[in-house]
Parts: sequence; C-alpha cells; structure tokens
Amino acid sequence: MLGSLETEVLLSLRQLKEAPARDVRRQLEQRGIRVAYTTVATILSRLFDKGLVKRRRETCRGGERYVYRPAAVEQKYLVNLLRGVVAMFGPAGVVHLNEEIAKLDPSQEQELRRRLGLD
Repeated sequence: MLGSLETEVLLSLRQLKEAPARDVRRQLEQRGIRVAYTTVATILSRLFDKGLVKRRRETCRGGERYVYRPAAVEQKYLVNLLRGVVAMFGPAGVVHLNEEIAKLDPSQEQELRRRLGLD
C-alpha cells in the first residue's frame, strides 16, 4: 500500500518520465501540493526500496544526485492480483473474473491484455 503523498510523488514522476527530486517537488507544487525537498527525496528513496522507481546517479553542480524514473511494475502487480483472486476465491473466482472481463468493451479488454503482456 502507498500513502497519499507517496502516490502523489509517483504520479508526478510518471508525468515527468524521469527527474531528480527537485523537479518532482516543483511538479508537486504546480499541482498545489507544498512539501519540503527533503520529504520528496525521502519518499523517492522509499519508493526505490519498494521497487516502484528506478534511479541512476548523475553528476551535477555541487556533486552527484539521483535521477528517478517509474519502474515498470504494472504487469507484475496485475499478475499478482490475479493470482490473489485464484488463491482467495478458487475456481468460482476465476469464473466470475472471466464473466466480468466478457462485459468489457473490446478496447478495454485489449488494453487489459496489453497490460498483462498477453498481446
């Protein structure tokens, strides 16, 4: 589970594609979320520890810094979610899930298949 500020930081990073903590903080501020630079840097470090972002070192004026980018975790998350449905609800859960997927319009089903890496 992510906290609300972690979610906002991750959303900002997704919008930026790749950025150091300073730019993520600026993006948050533009969206009306005022938070200290050190808080953003700490959250990004925690998101890295959770495997939700990747980072690389970059030389900058005054030393080095990390530049962060979102990790491609959506597919892993969805697969684990589906495994959870199977483990928790058994065959009946799988049948129900298939029935719900059948109700999706074709573009939604195609997007789900793409996200799961099935297409």
